[in-house]
Amino acid sequence: MLQAIRNKLHGWPSVVILGICVFAISFFGIESYFSSRTDTYVAMVGKHEISQQQYQQRMNELRQRAMAQQGDHFDPTIFEQPEAKRQVLQQLIDEQVLLQANDKLGMRVSDIAVRDLIAGIQAFQVNGQFDANTYRAVLAAQNKSPGMFENDVRASLETSLLPEAIAATTFVTDADMDRYLALRAQRRDLRWFAVPRPALTDTQVTDAQLEAFYKEHQADFMNPEQVSLKFIEVNGADLKLDAQPSEDDLKKRYEDEKQRFVQPEQRLVSHILINVPKNATPDQQKAALARAEKIASEATPEDFAKLAEQNSDDLGSKRAGGDLGWLEKGVTNPAFDTALFALQKGQVSKPVLSDEGYHVLWLRDVRSGQAKPFAEVRDQIAKDYLATERDRRFSELAGKLTDQTYQNPSSLEPAAQALTLPIQTTGLVSRKGGEGLLANPKLVEAAFSDDVLTQGNNSGLLDLGSNHAVVIRVDKHVPAAARPLAEVRDQVRQKILDERIVAEALKRADGLLERLQKGEDMQAVAASTGAALQTVPEAVRVQQELPAEVLDQAFLLPHPAAGKAQFARVQMRDGSFAVVAVDKVQDGDLSKVTPEQRTMLRSQMAQAYGAIATHEFIEALKAKTEIKIAPERM
Repeated sequence: MLQAIRNKLHGWPSVVILGICVFAISFFGIESYFSSRTDTYVAMVGKHEISQQQYQQRMNELRQRAMAQQGDHFDPTIFEQPEAKRQVLQQLIDEQVLLQANDKLGMRVSDIAVRDLIAGIQAFQVNGQFDANTYRAVLAAQNKSPGMFENDVRASLETSLLPEAIAATTFVTDADMDRYLALRAQRRDLRWFAVPRPALTDTQVTDAQLEAFYKEHQADFMNPEQVSLKFIEVNGADLKLDAQPSEDDLKKRYEDEKQRFVQPEQRLVSHILINVPKNATPDQQKAALARAEKIASEATPEDFAKLAEQNSDDLGSKRAGGDLGWLEKGVTNPAFDTALFALQKGQVSKPVLSDEGYHVLWLRDVRSGQAKPFAEVRDQIAKDYLATERDRRFSELAGKLTDQTYQNPSSLEPAAQALTLPIQTTGLVSRKGGEGLLANPKLVEAAFSDDVLTQGNNSGLLDLGSNHAVVIRVDKHVPAAARPLAEVRDQVRQKILDERIVAEALKRADGLLERLQKGEDMQAVAASTGAALQTVPEAVRVQQELPAEVLDQAFLLPHPAAGKAQFARVQMRDGSFAVVAVDKVQDGDLSKVTPEQRTMLRSQMAQAYGAIATHEFIEALKAKTEIKIAPERM
């Protein structure tokens, strides 16, 4: 067939056909090839993309944090709600507009600020002091390098630069505080009584009423969607190691990793920083260098601290005479590091340029490193050896499990046979999770994902932390369904009766309120219902003996005119009602507020005002920035 076509396509007809094909390809093939582009961002802020990976990473971080804080009360379905997803995305957008504003304003996080924050993290401390070995070990356990972690810290600090600057410019006057205190400590004379729960006279519920209520409120009588799972588990804690390390193995590891057991050389240093703006002009750079050179030429060990207090632009250390404490290699930026470790004890350096500006360094003291002997660290090496071997074995097994379940996406059997691992099963679980493995939100999320639930595939390897991972697949799926009316008949009937009681109670409370507003005596009105009237003079906003609903409503009522109370009815949490009256309002007594309380309040109000101003500033930035959101990718 093809040869016959070739034989006929000679001469001008073939040229015409070829020309048509080229024309079609030019307009419909090649053009679309070059111009097609698949957008993957969740949001575009100016020219910066917020990727799906960034968005999912933030969602996972918040989910893990909520799970750790709430424990058994954690509800993973909250993070599936559209409003929660929008809030997380808005947070990422706000952070990005702040970062872009930082660039325009030339604001940046100093190396010293990053160092101070890291040094203050307890996980990196030994006996209350920052320990570089511990720092590196903790990061290594998280598969992070110091550089990666420092970048994360810097990024987190960058988003707080402008909010902190705005908060620093916020001030609270004495008049602001007095107005707030007058309201906060306001006192109100109250009277109230609980409206007795009415006895229900109409307790008849027909089949038709049951049916109608059940259909109207069917969402209240649903069995949730559930799945049961099959899974293969790899748990490092359960892995049996083939052999224990020999003494020679331990000694070789000691020699290979000897640097771990050496206290690195440390240097006690002070500095004077002459700041150079990020977008400095050549004249500004020259001026800063000239100033730094002058200070360096004048500085001596005897007056260095005084010069630092007078001249340093590092607000964190200038009050301490420029003291940066004991430093070791790799903690500061390369230029600073090189200059510091080239100095002799007691020497003052020439100006050293870094991203922050020019530093003048004074090396005050040196501590040489010393290695611990093998006998002292043998047990630690043996423990580390076994941990490393267990990690290696886990990684090997988890990798093979991933390969096997990926190659056979519709079954766990091949992986179980190849790796000699059992296929385990779970009971039914809803999207709210369950117990044991089913309490892990990552696992529950995967179980109800489109790939696993709808497409019927194995999940990917789910890392549950601490050398613990699983691959799951759905064993049984039970869709959400309404429970039969026969099963919930008693519940439906009780809900109907409860609604009738609430309606009757509301009608009675409104009638009592109307009588009070017409001028009847409150004591007499309360007595007519069999209720006891309670009087609370000078109630404040936090009063333990009063129901919260009564107290909240009392402080929402307008100020009463002289001799004429303000009334309201209040619905309580149990569906009953109360009636409350406010007879008198007095401002708080400012003379009882101590100076310490005023100082604390001023700080709290400044933070609140700063937060409001920051929010308004971010909204103004967003109004001037082109922002595109792709909700379908959330």
